[in-house]
Amino acid sequence: MNKNILSRRNFVKGSSLLTSGIILTPSLLSASPTFKSDKKLKLAVVGCGGRGTGAVSQALKADANVELVAMADAFEDRLEGSLKNLLKMFSVDRIKVNPETKFVGFGSYKKAIDEADVVILTTPPGFRPQHFEYAVAQNKHVFMEKPVATDVAGIKKVLKTAREAESKKLNVVVGLQRHYQSNYRAIYDKVKAGEIGNIVSGQVYWNSSGVWVRPRKEGMTEMEYQMRNWYYFNWICGDHILEQHIHNIDVANWFLGEYPVKAQGMGGRETRKGKDHGQIFDHHFVEFEYPSGAVISSQCRHQQGCMNRVSETFQGTHGTTYSDGGGNGNLKTYSGNTRYKHDGENDKNPYQVEHDELFAAIRGNGEYINNAEYGAKSTMTAILGRMATYTGKSVTWEEAMNSEHKLVPDEDLLTFDAIPPVVLDANGNYPTPVPGSTAIINS
Repeated sequence: MNKNILSRRNFVKGSSLLTSGIILTPSLLSASPTFKSDKKLKLAVVGCGGRGTGAVSQALKADANVELVAMADAFEDRLEGSLKNLLKMFSVDRIKVNPETKFVGFGSYKKAIDEADVVILTTPPGFRPQHFEYAVAQNKHVFMEKPVATDVAGIKKVLKTAREAESKKLNVVVGLQRHYQSNYRAIYDKVKAGEIGNIVSGQVYWNSSGVWVRPRKEGMTEMEYQMRNWYYFNWICGDHILEQHIHNIDVANWFLGEYPVKAQGMGGRETRKGKDHGQIFDHHFVEFEYPSGAVISSQCRHQQGCMNRVSETFQGTHGTTYSDGGGNGNLKTYSGNTRYKHDGENDKNPYQVEHDELFAAIRGNGEYINNAEYGAKSTMTAILGRMATYTGKSVTWEEAMNSEHKLVPDEDLLTFDAIPPVVLDANGNYPTPVPGSTAIINS
């Protein structure tokens, strides 16, 4: 086998250490580059949508000696809207962005990153690998949203960059915020302590009515339309199994302490198949098989008028767990007795905790953090599930990782006048996956 091919064996090596959320503690690793509390930290954001604006707000609240100095986005109106909202929340001594540090366009991220000590990466996920790679090359601490890629080529780039970040002791937090949420941490600790025995099965869900749609406007190029309506195009978004359901899939990986051997499943477009719905499915069901023999059933659905559920349940040899993003959680015996129930009423906001712990690590007041590797592995798990539903086949981890699966164009091909990776056919439709016909490389 080609030594450059990343096998599943090497990919999951050490996963029990990595899935806990903090890769290495200071006892195992020399101290990361830190800044004293009186050092003014410069912050940049790349991707100025709602999530980027929220992440900047949380970063500024996490550390009183941080100032936002640069912003970048593909679209000027998104950048200006974000800046306007931030100026309503914070004084001008915290928001130091000026006309010279507002950067617009596909390549604008480099200029913003160059201005900062810490960067927030919150563009659509197709661009995450190249932005992360540049940030680490420039020796920046990073917060980046999930998922961290949309294709296997991107996963490999993030894994390589994660190792570089570790070698430089740069702190990296990935926005899989359940790792920073009190009910999940409490349940995980009890699972790890063996309170339900070995997990043998589980069910993870993200069933909801769906998200926004941004219709095409007169005068838009095809690239601008897809960038504006990014959720519905796989090269930018990766489908909702990746963009949203990754949270629940990640919890399964975390609690099991391992990553799947293979996946098989089904999915399609039943209710969401209009002209602005691009390529993605509106439902996926996947069975992930793990090395231990555990089988996790994964459901995600974007259909209105149906049952909504966003949660996880696991069955162990001695009991069960339940958890959800609302702060709930419990452990029960098979006789129905509750062994633990989490009261999340006074829990801290996990979105804020992510930044609190990141900046504590940067200041040298907390453990070194590098979430990039498990972020990449959970992203890859969701991509594996997408491959299974799009192809209708059983797909192994090794098959997926050995594929030449690349959806995102090279950076020098990204302009608003360029032809995107997918275009309308003669009937005005985008190519959509067809189980039984679609190949892995095209998923």
